[in-house]
Amino acid sequence: MLTREPGGSPGAEDIRALLVSGATDRWSPETEILLFTAARRDHLERTIAPALAEDRDVITDRFADSTRVYQGVTRGDLRGLVDALHLQVIGTEPDLTLIIDMDPTEALRRGLARGSGEDRFEEFGLDFQMRLRAGFLALAEEYPERCVVIDGNRAEDAVAQDVLDTLQKAG
Repeated sequence: MLTREPGGSPGAEDIRALLVSGATDRWSPETEILLFTAARRDHLERTIAPALAEDRDVITDRFADSTRVYQGVTRGDLRGLVDALHLQVIGTEPDLTLIIDMDPTEALRRGLARGSGEDRFEEFGLDFQMRLRAGFLALAEEYPERCVVIDGNRAEDAVAQDVLDTLQKAG
């Protein structure tokens, strides 16, 4: 099963609309953490947990690690709040986290080029992208047992092959 966050269930998709559009100062980092946690809880209850109960594999485009970095590190020193809420409200970690690492300038260019209308976080600019990269690389060092860094500065086919190889090794 393929899902995404924020989103992945009807209620979480409603919350997604609040989070990914609008002005960069629309929400404080603390409010974002609460909204992401609410969306994640709904996603977990309505999509992830039922799929896992059926012994299905679930691949989610983003999960708690994104909140740990986006709101917990780059928007302030709020990692403790993110982790405490996660422990109390979500209580589960992924088996594997793939971190696609790439040059922050290129990541920003690609994000803005999508023109999806969901570019609130890209609007924070290059400095934000640089802090994101540093935060995700630090997370990979913190959780080496489940985080795998993949070089995203290559052709899409090469990155996809690395992702597939990593998934196959993980079993």
